Amino acid sequence: MAIFNLGSINIDLVYRVSHFPAAGETLTSSSFMRALGGKGANQSIALASAGAKVWHIGAANPADDWLFVEMAERGVSMTFVQECTQPTGHAIVSVNDEGENQILLYPGANRAIDMKQVLSALDNARPLDWVLLQNETNGALEFAKAAKARGLKIAYSAAPFEEDVAMAILPHCDLLIVNEGEAAALATASGRAPETIGLEHLVITKGGEGADYIGTAGSFHQPAFAVEPVDTTGAGDCFFGYFLSGMAAGDAVETALQLASAAAALQVTIAGAATAIPSRKDVLAFVKEN
Repeated sequence: MAIFNLGSINIDLVYRVSHFPAAGETLTSSSFMRALGGKGANQSIALASAGAKVWHIGAANPADDWLFVEMAERGVSMTFVQECTQPTGHAIVSVNDEGENQILLYPGANRAIDMKQVLSALDNARPLDWVLLQNETNGALEFAKAAKARGLKIAYSAAPFEEDVAMAILPHCDLLIVNEGEAAALATASGRAPETIGLEHLVITKGGEGADYIGTAGSFHQPAFAVEPVDTTGAGDCFFGYFLSGMAAGDAVETALQLASAAAALQVTIAGAATAIPSRKDVLAFVKEN
């Protein structure tokens, strides 16, 4: 099965700080790193690292061609990525000494994607292939509707949470992954607990408490692997990519959950987002050891 990901491509500007600054406070960072990021790019790289065939659909400014090169080198097909005159999206990421993060996001080219080209990319998909989308690009609902009309399976990362978009996409969704905050926002928006909405597959990630699955395969809890976090940026994206790869490959839900949890655990032990996503070989070795 192939996966077509309409997703963001960002430049992450990552600053290490002792604490998050208060209003009006000027704070000197101890380190700086520029790296590939964006929920979409992170998830595509996680999918490819897990062994899935993934086609990324998105946009970036050609002046930042190193982003295209890095994604391709990580195994992501870039055939449907558009060159855009808008600046490439970027995120200013602060990471504190506990490994927690704060993120300021500029969408840029991610909100200027040509949807005519996007929909033509779906002509290359086959029934029962998957599509993946998040809330960092334009055209999410149009993409979901077009994918559903083609008989494709839809995976949705409702982040950053936008009530109107999420509620419109939900009826088309086969797999939804949210964290606890997004699950609470979804409950408020829908007036129902996410577990009762009737999704085919629902995963709620809970950080150090692991993840819960509720769906047609039953109900499962996956404990988190115990690690010392260095940087939690992109951990949810790493989890999602590995889990969706397992689902697309026909793995048992319990197996997909375990590998996704292990991948996220390894990812947070290294600074960075996309650059820290581990290989399937390393994830399997980690599971064997733990």
